[in-house]
Amino acid sequence: MTQADITRARRLSRPEFIAMMALLFATVAFSIDAMLPALPEIGAELTPANLNHAQFVVTAFVGGMGMGTLIAGPLSDSFGRKRVILGGAVLYLAGALIAGTGQTLETMLMGRVLQGLGAAAPRVVALAVIRDLYAGRDMARIVSFVMMIFTLLPAIAPLVGAGIIALAGWRAIFAAFLVFSAISIGWYALRQPETLPPARRRPLKPGPLIEAAREVFADPVARIAVLVQTLIFSVLFMMLTSIQQVFDIHFGRGDSFPLWFGLIAVIAGSASFTNAMLVGRLGMRFLVRVTLTGQMVLSAVMAGLFWGGILPPGAEFATFILWAITLFGMLGLTIGNLNALAMEPLGHIAGMAASIIGALATVMSAILASPVGQAFDGTPRPLAAGVVLAVTAAVLLMRRLPER
Repeated sequence: MTQADITRARRLSRPEFIAMMALLFATVAFSIDAMLPALPEIGAELTPANLNHAQFVVTAFVGGMGMGTLIAGPLSDSFGRKRVILGGAVLYLAGALIAGTGQTLETMLMGRVLQGLGAAAPRVVALAVIRDLYAGRDMARIVSFVMMIFTLLPAIAPLVGAGIIALAGWRAIFAAFLVFSAISIGWYALRQPETLPPARRRPLKPGPLIEAAREVFADPVARIAVLVQTLIFSVLFMMLTSIQQVFDIHFGRGDSFPLWFGLIAVIAGSASFTNAMLVGRLGMRFLVRVTLTGQMVLSAVMAGLFWGGILPPGAEFATFILWAITLFGMLGLTIGNLNALAMEPLGHIAGMAASIIGALATVMSAILASPVGQAFDGTPRPLAAGVVLAVTAAVLLMRRLPER
């Protein structure tokens, strides 16, 4: 039996595989978005002197995820995908327990960092699993469908968080994290065979790891794709750290925030489906370039409107909603394509490549987004300015992306 025959034998049906991968990916989204309605209560209870510090509940998780992403891929290249995903789940569950019972902001943030470390495994190793089985535009199509399903969870996560808060308080959200992880990891453990056979594994030694990292950075397409992803993810984290406060403080709609956030996520989710339908005909580079250029122009207009203060309150709110939809939708038209572009020549080191790409994009984007969140002044203006700068830089980088 050839290696291709073995790989095909390991494949589940495409619908089940996509749904499973989407649930693994969604561990990150659920761990962030379900917390958003709780930020005001967390701030009031744990950091009343500076409510903006409650945003660190998001950034601590993202930082831990970035650190975990750097090591999860190499570990999976050496020990197999399945062991690392299951090990990450154990860390995630421990972090949820620590954060949910912590009595100080510092303790809670320690737990959130540990949660992020654990969540990195299903996030980055799931991408390596997809690369084990698919490549090129086929991989981009799979990732697009995964992200399309995965975006449905952010649509309901704030509603779930708000409901849990109303029934049992914000700390009970961490019990929901435990249940969610048990379901997603249990499905994977029972149904998905190992996709990296022992013959293809790489020894966990400094030499091979350094050589693999050098190979990733030596590829100009991978290098630029990582930087563009970093900027796009920074826009996402700018939105996530600021959006609840914008709704609550600027627009006075904090109570209805979960419903509006769900509407934004559902509509934006169609971008992933659109990408899956178009990427085979138009190509990954074209879709990323067109999407980013359009967003650069739109965001510049939005920044001008917000800073100019020329819109009446009702029109300003509607404008913000439409803009938020395009910002979240931008991910569906870019991230899957950029991952596929970067990973295409790196299938033999898929775990390491996924780790480096994911770690750099995650950690650097969190660093870029944090000052924008802390600069929140009761208006959308700092957010708009940060988005314009990030998207413009991404457009300029895409112009330097070489053809293969």
